[in-house]
Amino acid sequence: MRKLTLLCLSSVLLFLTINLQDWAQNAHTHDSRSAPGSVFGELMMSMDGMHTRTKEIRPIGNNDTDFVRIMIVHHQAAIDMAKTELQYGNDDQMRRLAQEIVTDQESEVELMQLWLKDHSPGYAPKANSPNVGAGKEN
Repeated sequence: MRKLTLLCLSSVLLFLTINLQDWAQNAHTHDSRSAPGSVFGELMMSMDGMHTRTKEIRPIGNNDTDFVRIMIVHHQAAIDMAKTELQYGNDDQMRRLAQEIVTDQESEVELMQLWLKDHSPGYAPKANSPNVGAGKEN
């Protein structure tokens, strides 16, 4: 009975921890470091999401595959940040750069996903993994 109680409590704590982390990540688009009118918090959320997703990747022991799996997440963060710049940025030069980043990085993500499909039999990205054109995934 004691083991069952501990198991139930552990499950509840795990559930609460996961949901509180999700709530904390999604509750605010802007963080306290943002100046009024700034989207710094949104840019940082892209970075934080990248770090979270990267930590969830478990190495499979193939250096090329491990590299590509991490780079897809890294590129998706760059795409998300560039889309934030396109939405809120005012400088024409930075907006052009952001558009180039979106175009180039989406193409590279697509190439890496194709490479994974061809070189990693049985590899299937998680339902919430970055896909080309998927938009923000915070």
